[in-house]
Amino acid sequence: MNNAEIISTLNNLIETCKDGEQGFLDCAEQVSDAGLKSKLKERAQRCANGVRELQDQVKQLGEEPETSSSTTGRMHRGWVNFKATITAQSDKSILEEVERGEDIALKSYRKALDADLPAEIHAIVERQYQGVEQNYREVRELREHATSPRSPR
Repeated sequence: MNNAEIISTLNNLIETCKDGEQGFLDCAEQVSDAGLKSKLKERAQRCANGVRELQDQVKQLGEEPETSSSTTGRMHRGWVNFKATITAQSDKSILEEVERGEDIALKSYRKALDADLPAEIHAIVERQYQGVEQNYREVRELREHATSPRSPR
C-alpha cells in the first residue's frame, strides 16, 4: 500500500470518527435520561480522541488530515434531527439510530483492517476498532433496556 492509499484510508476513518462524534453529541441533546445523555457524551469524546490519533498519523505521513465528517454522516444526522422535530422520539428510537451509525463505523473499520496498512498504523486501527465494537455493544445494551413511549389509548 502506498502513502496516498494509507492516507486515504486514514482520512476515511477520520470522517467516520467525526460522524460518530457528532452523532453521539446530537443524540445526547435529544435523549431525556440524564445518565444516557452523559454516556453518549462520553462516547463522543472517545470518537474525538480517535480523530486526533488518526490525524496525527496522517501528519506523520506528511499530509494534512481530514477535518470534517462525511456527507453520508451529515445526511444521517440531518435525518435524525428532522425525524426528532416531527415526531416524539423515545430514547429507545434515538439509540436505534446511534446503533445504526455504529454499525456503519464497524464496517468502515473492517474495510481498513483488510487493507495492507503498515504494522504501527494497523495496530492503532485495530485498537480503535475494538473501541467501536465496545461502543456498539454498549449502545445495543442501552437500547435493549430503554423503554418506548406508551401509545395513547
